[in-house]
Amino acid sequence: MSLHRVSSMSSHEHVRGSSPARSEHRKMSFNPVGTWVPPAAKEDPVGAFEVSKTRRLVQVAAAVVYCLFAAGVVFGYAAIKPVLVHEGVYGEFCADFSSISAETTTTTTTTTCYEQELRLNLMFTTAAVATNVCALPVGTLLDRYGPRVCGLIGSCFLAIGAIFFSFASHLPFDGYIPGYLFLALGGPFVFISSFQLSNTFPRHSGLILALLTGAFDSSSAIFLFYRLVYTASNHTFTPHKFFLVYLIVPICISIAQTFLMPKNSYKTVGELVAQAEDPSNDVHPIDQHISDEGRLARFREDPRQHRESVVSEITSLLGRKGEEGDKQTQAEERKKQISGVWGVLHGRSAFQQIKSLWFILITLFTVIQMVRINYFVATIRTQYEHLLSDHQKAVQVNNIFDVALPLGGVIAIPMIGLVLDNTSTPFVLTLLVSVATTIGVLGVLPYVWAAYANIALFVLYRPLYYTAVSDYAAKVFGFHTFGKVYGLIICLAGILNFFQSALDALTHKTFGGDPIPVNVMLLVLALAVGVALVGFVWYKSRKLGRDRLEDEAEGARETLMPEPNGETVNGDR
Repeated sequence: MSLHRVSSMSSHEHVRGSSPARSEHRKMSFNPVGTWVPPAAKEDPVGAFEVSKTRRLVQVAAAVVYCLFAAGVVFGYAAIKPVLVHEGVYGEFCADFSSISAETTTTTTTTTCYEQELRLNLMFTTAAVATNVCALPVGTLLDRYGPRVCGLIGSCFLAIGAIFFSFASHLPFDGYIPGYLFLALGGPFVFISSFQLSNTFPRHSGLILALLTGAFDSSSAIFLFYRLVYTASNHTFTPHKFFLVYLIVPICISIAQTFLMPKNSYKTVGELVAQAEDPSNDVHPIDQHISDEGRLARFREDPRQHRESVVSEITSLLGRKGEEGDKQTQAEERKKQISGVWGVLHGRSAFQQIKSLWFILITLFTVIQMVRINYFVATIRTQYEHLLSDHQKAVQVNNIFDVALPLGGVIAIPMIGLVLDNTSTPFVLTLLVSVATTIGVLGVLPYVWAAYANIALFVLYRPLYYTAVSDYAAKVFGFHTFGKVYGLIICLAGILNFFQSALDALTHKTFGGDPIPVNVMLLVLALAVGVALVGFVWYKSRKLGRDRLEDEAEGARETLMPEPNGETVNGDR
C-alpha cells in the first residue's frame, strides 16, 4: 500500500490542493469515522516554535529512520519468501515433504507445492488486508490520543509480530500468519503517526513528507538485506535469529516515543496563522473588573508583549506572507483549475458522496488494482517459473524485483508530484489505466525482456497509483469527509484482497500453475473498469468546465446590465 503515500498516505493535514496560505485552511482529521466516535478530552496541539529547532530536527530524523525499519517491511514478502521456503515453512503440507527437507540442506532455492504456496501467500494477503483496514482505527486513535500513544501501540505490535515469527516453528499452533499480521499492524501505527511531523518545519513540509514516504517505500528492502545475509551466512542466520535481532527496532521506537517524540501533534499551518491573527489573545476576562486605566494598561502589557513575541516566532517559522504567500496561493488556485474536477462533491454529506458514481467507480478501480498489485508481489517467482520455463531465470527476475521495488518508490516521488500538480485528474486517470494495461500485457509475455520491462513499470506505477487515488479523493470529495470516504475506499480494497487466495487456487488447481488466464482476466476487468472511470470523469470534467464558463459569463452580463436610468448595475448588488 502507500498508506504513504500519504503522500501517499494522504490522510494527513497536508494534502495536495490544500493551501496553507488560505485563511479558510482547515485541519484534515485523521479520524475516518469522524463524529461517529465521541471526542475524548485531550491536550491542545503544540506550536513548532515552542520546541527547539535541534529537537525538531532530531525528531524528524528519528521518524525517518524508524519508518525505514518498520513502516512497510511486510511488503518485502517477495524477498523473504525464498528464505521461508528454504527453511521448510509449511513444507509439511507437501506430499513429498521429506524430499523437500533433504533438498533444503544442499541448495539455496526450492520449489513449492500448491498447499505450501497457498499458505505462504495467505500470510502476505492477510498482512496486506490488515495494513489497509488498519487505517480506520489508527486514524481514530491518532485524533483522540495523539501520536505518542499510536507510536507506542505500533512498537508493541511490531514486537509481538517479531516474537511470533521468531518462535513460530516451536509453537503448538501456526505462528507465522499472526506474526506477519502483527508486523503489518505495527507499520501503519508508526508511519501514520509520523505525518504530523511535517508541521515541525512548515516551509519544508513537502520535503519531510517525501522523506517519510521514501522511508516507507524503502522499508520493504529490510527483508532483502536479510535474505542476502542469510545466503552469505550459509543459511545459519535463520529467521529465528533475525527476528530476535529485529526486536531492537520496536524497543528503539518505544524509547524514542517516550523520551523524544511529541506527546501531541504539532499545530498545522492554519492553526498557527489563526493563533497569530487572533486579537482576543490581548484580552483577559479580568480586564472588565479593573477600573483604573494605569493599572489596566500595566496588566495588559505583559500578555501583549508575550503575544507579539509569539507572532514574531510564528512569522519566522512560516516566512513572510507578502509576495511569497501570494505566489503560493496563486499556485494552489492554478492546481485547482488544472485538475478539472476540484470541488465537484465538496459540501455533500459522506453518504451522498459514497452513493455517487464518483465513489463507486474509483472504489472498483482501487479494489482491482490493489488485488493485481499484491497478487503480483506474492507470486512473481512462481509466475515467471512458468512463463520462462526456467527456474534460475525466475530467481534472477525475483532478485531484480526485490531491489527495484523499494528503489522505484523513492525514484517516483518527484515524478508523482510533477504529474499530479501540473496535469488534470482525467489525464492522471488515463495515465494510470494506460500503464496498468501495459503492465498487464507485459505480464503474460514469456520473454525475459518483458519481465524486466514489467518490473520497471510496476515499481513506478505502484506509488503513483496509491498517491493518485488519495489525490482524487481530496479533489473530488473534499477535506471535510476525506477521512470517511478515503478510509472506506482503502478499507474495502483491503478486505477484498482476500480474493487473492481464490486467484491462487484458480491458478494452481484449474490452470495447472499457468498464471496467464488469471492475469488476462484481471487485465480485461481492470481495463473495463478503468475505461468506465476515465470516460465518466472526462465527461463530468468537460461538463463542469462548461458550467463554470456559463456562470462566469452570466456573472459578467449581470455586472454590466444597464438600469433604465443609464447606470450600470453591479452583479453584487
